[in-house]
Amino acid sequence: MLTLVEEFVHRAGETLLGCDNQCLPVAFERQMAFTMSFPSACSAALLGLYLVFGYGASLLCNLIGFAYPAYVSIKAIESSSKEDDTTWLTYWVVYGVFNVAEVFSDIFLYWFPFYYAGKCFFLLWCMAPVPWNGSQVLYQNIIRPWFLRHHRTVDSVLGNLSAKALDAASSVTREAALTLEEEKRQ
Repeated sequence: MLTLVEEFVHRAGETLLGCDNQCLPVAFERQMAFTMSFPSACSAALLGLYLVFGYGASLLCNLIGFAYPAYVSIKAIESSSKEDDTTWLTYWVVYGVFNVAEVFSDIFLYWFPFYYAGKCFFLLWCMAPVPWNGSQVLYQNIIRPWFLRHHRTVDSVLGNLSAKALDAASSVTREAALTLEEEKRQ
């Protein structure tokens, strides 16, 4: 008798990858476009353990979410294809929204034991080269609809803030110039 997890994996393998649970690891590797060697599997396991129990897991997780995407983004900029530019711009939009949300929630979430491992998996999902890429899913279903509903309001607020900042800067500059001129006279 199959356990609930084994049943789920079996059905997911049949549905998503078109195979039974015997060929599931091979089909998963083929779908993800990589093969997992023993040293790679050991490295991934150690990385996972470190993200759960290690000191500095936040730094490691942020490096994973930033270093590789930054490198591939530079390569995308230098390539002639527009598709890879859009892919990585979408990643950076999602990454930015996630970081802004994390600033407010990190004080509570970092107490959870598997927070950094979950964050790392989230970031890996957002940069994964698969059709169900996290960046595309989140952008198309959450960020883009919100943006289309509210972009005029945000543009108006930013325009007003920009005008007020420019007025304040010119006022400060004018006051500083007048103060310097008065000091010269004295």
